[in-house]
Amino acid sequence: MDSAPTHLLEREQWLARPIEEVFAFFGDATNLEAITPGWLRFSVLTPTPIVMGAGTRIEYRLSWHGLPMRWTTLIEAWEPPHRFVDTQLKGPYSLWHHTHIFQEQRGGTLIRDEVRYRLPLGWLGVVLHRLRIRRDLEAIFDDRARRIRELLEPSGTGAGSGVGRRSATRRG
Repeated sequence: MDSAPTHLLEREQWLARPIEEVFAFFGDATNLEAITPGWLRFSVLTPTPIVMGAGTRIEYRLSWHGLPMRWTTLIEAWEPPHRFVDTQLKGPYSLWHHTHIFQEQRGGTLIRDEVRYRLPLGWLGVVLHRLRIRRDLEAIFDDRARRIRELLEPSGTGAGSGVGRRSATRRG
């Protein structure tokens, strides 16, 4: 049994856009390039168009603080326009399980992200998480929220809607 802690990152963001439009944006895997911070040098390697659905595999390339890496995800669940789940098959984490939830709310869409992740490397992974990885993930998701708002609400129609954040760690 893996004794490394499982971490939880949760985010909420409300947009003044219809759920079908918001889900369609997230359902296009190439949009990940637009909402991922530039310092990660993120790119989708899977040839387009990518037909999304349960069982779809997507390959990416990125660089974390100069360290190049590849990442392969599997779409485990695909339930338009309310939910999808991606899990890491190959990449930097020993566990990455990202649930994307979309709910109609107040005439717009509430986007909820729940990411459960675990690091490899035992005690070194714990130290790296405390020193850098947790803050980097929070910064990535903060930047992502800003970019999503810029791309989906360019006129600022959702002013004052805010972003919710929560991070936690649990033992295995």
